[in-house]
Amino acid sequence: MVINLEEGEIVLCTVDSIVGTNVFVKIEGNGEGCLVFSEVAPGRIRNIRDYVVPKKKIACKVLRISGDRIDLSFRRVTQKEQKELKEKYKQERSYESILKRILGEEQAKEIIQEILKKDKIYDFLENAKENAKQLEKIVGKENAKRIIDILKTQKQKKAVLKKEIFLTTIEPNGIELIKNLLGMIKGTEVKYIASGRYSLKKESENLKKADNELKNTLIELEKEAKKKGVEFGIIKK
Repeated sequence: MVINLEEGEIVLCTVDSIVGTNVFVKIEGNGEGCLVFSEVAPGRIRNIRDYVVPKKKIACKVLRISGDRIDLSFRRVTQKEQKELKEKYKQERSYESILKRILGEEQAKEIIQEILKKDKIYDFLENAKENAKQLEKIVGKENAKRIIDILKTQKQKKAVLKKEIFLTTIEPNGIELIKNLLGMIKGTEVKYIASGRYSLKKESENLKKADNELKNTLIELEKEAKKKGVEFGIIKK
């Protein structure tokens, strides 16, 4: 069964088996998926085991979801994305341990399954740090407070989001227009790279929230740029 899974999402998988030119994997909390060799690495693969072996954990991008079939790609995930997802996985296991410590093994298992119907453990508990209502509904106010108190005492590595954009215009007051547009970007470090190109850097302990905030900012930036006759684009790497 596919739970909270979308095309384009990056998921953590464990290699299960290699059959013919297919690699079968188990997706964390989401059943099984498959990679064809061309999605493992670009070019000709002489020995598939140079890239994947059974029991190895790898981060993959969801290409297609068709019923129970999930097609994945390993080669389309960057080293940075691999590292970030594995860090997130470690944090999620830590969060599950906290639930077991507070609620006990059996109750924690039930609560984890209930949370997974709504969201991933990591994202659900990260959001609970700021708004505990959903957590309180399923574990009670007292237990929710104990869980959040422990979560907040943990040292968490900040995730770093980076985007590169371009803003160009032939309007006579172009410099002022671009300056005003860049002023719309809040809580994010903006640096000039070259003519019309700028880098954006956002740090946060809540990766999902920060990613959504940055996406929404860029959507609004694009709308305003269009109104002012400024060409806007996101440079993909």
